[in-house]
Parts: sequence; structure tokens; C-alpha cells
Amino acid sequence: MQIIITIVAVMGLVGLFFGLVLAFANKKLAIELDPLIHKVEDILPKGQCGSCGFAGCSAYAEAVVMNEDVPPNLCVPGKKAVADKVAELTGKAAAEVESKFAFVKCTNPISIAEKKYEYSGLDDCVAANILLSGPKACEYGCIGLGSCVKKCVFGALSLNDQGLPVVDKELCTGCGQCAAICPKKVIEMIPIDAHVTVACNSHDKGAIARKYCPTACIGCGLCKKQCPYEAIQIKNNLAVVDSNICIGKCNQRVCLEKCPTKAIEECLISSLRMRAV
Repeated sequence: MQIIITIVAVMGLVGLFFGLVLAFANKKLAIELDPLIHKVEDILPKGQCGSCGFAGCSAYAEAVVMNEDVPPNLCVPGKKAVADKVAELTGKAAAEVESKFAFVKCTNPISIAEKKYEYSGLDDCVAANILLSGPKACEYGCIGLGSCVKKCVFGALSLNDQGLPVVDKELCTGCGQCAAICPKKVIEMIPIDAHVTVACNSHDKGAIARKYCPTACIGCGLCKKQCPYEAIQIKNNLAVVDSNICIGKCNQRVCLEKCPTKAIEECLISSLRMRAV
């Protein structure tokens, strides 16, 4: 019994000794954070989305304070208001922040689209895309399993009853995480004041694209010919709008009139496309 008591006492003393050593070392070797880091972190939106390129808001706050090469305008969700505050706190110059929002370039939901097979695997677009590029006959279209919705930390995305992602433009911060997770690159980040955009992602030739989707862009080029400012180009069978040219020079939206499939849509300031499908 005496031996057991002695062993316990010795172990307790050893533990106490090392505890005191660690406490002393922690106090002596502790690195005090610049209080400015906490001030910067307090004004960030705390979405932890990573769109700044750092592992969360605290990591960006530390980087922008401690590293003179890290600009104050990397917080995409915070937009200009946050960039200006960070610039003021850090004494750095804030470049102009272009506000963007997510646009879903697909109008043909998985619920009614032609399919190659019936998918019954993980409820995840990335997983479904591994098998023959997904179940959809159009290999460029939205798979509809909502990986983008799950990725959005701001609650700006939801799936409608047909299985298409719908973007709440008022809640969308433009962080781009939904676009990054989409295996089909169906989601595009476009300027908040864009006039028009193409709601199609297909690079199939016209006849094939139209076979799989009635509202597909068929690459006919009528929109390009109609645009007086050359803001639209046909790239790999798909019309592509240069929003900078469109915003800066055109307010007529004449391209909408000639599109035979209505693949080109007007971007409304109040809300993103919410039409029934």
C-alpha cells in the first residue's frame, strides 16, 4: 500500500512540475497578436467562405494586417463597404471592388431532361459526375443534386421543385464558392449590373443542343449579328456576352429579340430568374 501511495505521489509531483514548466514556457514564448487583427476580423462578414484565398476570416485578418502585400479588398462578400473599412484600418489603398452574383446557366431541370441513365448514388453533383459525366443527356447541364446549395454559407441558393438551383440575388455575396464546387461549371459569376446573359452552358452543335434542351443556345450567331457593339461572340458553339462592353455601351438589349430559343435572358436588378420551368 505504501508503495502505491509513493508512486501516486511521485507521479503527481512530476505532473505538477511539468505543468508549471509548460505554463511558464507558454507565458514566456507566447506571441501577442496585434490588436488591429481583431479589429479587422470584427468587420468581416464571418462567412468563412474562403473566397479571399485564406482559410477563413481570421486568417485573412491576420494576413492583411501583418503582410503589406495582401490587399484590403479580398473579402468578396463584404464588397466595397468592408474593403473601405479594412483599408482605413490598415492604411492601405483599396482598389475598386466589382460586385458580382451567381447566375445558373441552365434552364432544363433534371426532373424533365432527357437522361442517359437513372442515378441512385450519393446525393452530390460531384459524385454523380464521376459516372459517365452524370445522368443527364446534355453533359453540360445542371445535375440538380444541390452541391452548390450546400456549399453556399449565405443561404442565397435553393433548389426549386424541378431541381434547378435558384439564386436570391439580394442574399448572394458573389463569393464564388457555388461556382467552384459545380462539376459542370454551370454557375457563372457575372457583374451585379449586367444587362443580359446566356442561360445555357452547352458546347454541343446546334441540332444536338436543341435535341436535349428546347431553350439551349444553338450557336446560330443571330445575337452576335444584332449587337451593334460586338459584345457577343460565339465560342465553341455557345454565345458569350462580354458584360463590360454590354454595360458600358448598350442599353437597348436588342439581342433578346432575335434569339430563336430565348437562351439569352435579361438580368433584373431586383431578383434573378425565378420563372417556372
